[in-house]
Amino acid sequence: MPAKEVIPVLPRVFCLVSTRDDLSLLPDLARAGVDGFQVRAKEGTDREVLALTELVIGAVRPHGACVVVNDRVDVALAAGADGVHLGADDLPVAAARRLAAELLVGATCRSRADVERAALAGASYAGLGPVWATTSKAGLPAPLGPAALTEAAGLLPLVAIGGVTPERAAQARAAGAHGVAVIGGLWNTRDPLAAAGELVATLG
Repeated sequence: MPAKEVIPVLPRVFCLVSTRDDLSLLPDLARAGVDGFQVRAKEGTDREVLALTELVIGAVRPHGACVVVNDRVDVALAAGADGVHLGADDLPVAAARRLAAELLVGATCRSRADVERAALAGASYAGLGPVWATTSKAGLPAPLGPAALTEAAGLLPLVAIGGVTPERAAQARAAGAHGVAVIGGLWNTRDPLAAAGELVATLG
């Protein structure tokens, strides 16, 4: 497995990846400039999640992209990933930081207050959303709108998630986001590589 870089740079474009996606496209997405991949495997055994993470790392790290694991600090460490992204019901950010001082640690946030707490706990960035309506995940609150990015800016780098398209990525950057995280905006398009190119060009 390629060696992990220490203290990776926070990506501008995160592509969320599950076993339902066309994993053969991962190297091409990384070559197109997608610089971050988040392994999001809500189902599957520990071994299966680890295997998926190792597959993603092997596919994209040679092209300079970093890999974070959704929810699972243990899998991130075991696979040699670059970071972990934590939701409200996952291991607390402060605990993850104690376990993995060298990793990117992201925190799902819905408000400036959430971002403040994440910053104090040692998060590297905040994933703020859903900014726009999305069908990629059930049970989410109402869309926050890009104004929420502006309100929360200045505490941690913000990664906007929820209904992101190239046009909306530009709005997110203008509102104060560092970057975006995308699911349907890549995987549900006719040409994921073309969509990736548009996102990368937009976020520059």
